[in-house]
Parts: sequence; C-alpha cells; structure tokens
Amino acid sequence: MTLSSWLTITTICILGAMSPGPSLAVVIKNTLSGGRKNGIKTAIGHGLGIGIYAFISMSSLAIIITASTLLFNTLQVAGALFLLWLGIKSLGIIKSAQTEGGHSAVTESVNQGFRNGFFIAFFNPKVALFFIALFSQFISADSLLSEKFIYAFTAAAIDTFWYLLIASLFSNSRLLNSLKQMSIWLDRVFGVLLISLGLRLLWEVLSHGEI
Repeated sequence: MTLSSWLTITTICILGAMSPGPSLAVVIKNTLSGGRKNGIKTAIGHGLGIGIYAFISMSSLAIIITASTLLFNTLQVAGALFLLWLGIKSLGIIKSAQTEGGHSAVTESVNQGFRNGFFIAFFNPKVALFFIALFSQFISADSLLSEKFIYAFTAAAIDTFWYLLIASLFSNSRLLNSLKQMSIWLDRVFGVLLISLGLRLLWEVLSHGEI
C-alpha cells in the first residue's frame, strides 16, 4: 500500500460519505426523533456496517485474483466503468431531494437507532458495488491482511466521523440550508474525481493488453 493509494481512497471515501442519500436521511431523522445521542448511535452503527462491507469486498477480491487473472482484469474494467457511471450520475444530481429518501427511520430507542444505522449500510447493495469497484483498482494478490484492515478502518472511520458530525450539528436547524447548498458542489467534485479516477484506471488496465 502506497501513500498515494491511501490518500486517493481516503478522498473518495470522504466525498462519498458527504454525498447526500438514504443514509443521511436515516441519521437526520433519528437525530430529530430521538435526540443527539440517538443520532450518534446511528452514526456508529452505520460506520460499523461500512467497515465490515469494505473488508468483505476486499476479501472477495483476493479470492477472485487467485482464481483467475483474466476474471480480475475484467472486474477491474467493469469497476472503472462503474466509477465513471457514478461520476457522470453525480454531475447530473443537482437536487437536494435525495435526502428525503423513502427509508423511514423514526426510532424509539438508542439501540434501534444503532441497528438502523448498521442495516442501512450493510444491506445496501450499492455499497458493495461501490467498494468492489473502488478496491479492485488497489487490491492485488500480494495485498497484506493489515493493508485490507487499514483500508476498511479508513472507510469506517471517515463514515462514522461524518455522520457523528451530522448528528451533532443537526441539533441546530439553521445548518440544514447550508448543508443542502453545499451538497450540490460536493456532488460535482465527487463526480469529477470519480470520472478522472475511472478514466485513468481504465486506461491503465487496457493499455497493458491483459484483457
């Protein structure tokens, strides 16, 4: 694992966590309905789900690399294309209405808030697709277990910190409008970064002539 690879993954995870979606809606609703403590528990549960999903994705990639180089190279191309698609989609998202997803998250207890946070992350298939697409560009057959733990911990820590911040700040409703306005630019930056990364990785894989 190189510093540049870690910084790239860190940047993408930060922007990914900050992009509005169903998870943001869950944390906000749990905070508003159950208070800051409930929102914090939801954030911790969500971060745990993200971390486990990230590690599982990397472990699955290690098995695929060992089984078939051609299959892994194909997966790399598919992952790069998926990152491109996500980037293009992010550039087209200019509405903050995403934060009003159809996931109901009104909770009655802190423990339920933790479970809701975990489940909204762990049972979201888009999270699996995103991590497989992302980590397929950085995980190799020689990747150490410690390297996977670092990547997974990074993703979990970033996600947890962001939603802890949301849970803490959302006690102040005046920040809501600022968050909505900022989300437009976050989507655009996220989109440009993903498109750039996808194009670069796609060129690297195809230029090697391994697929």
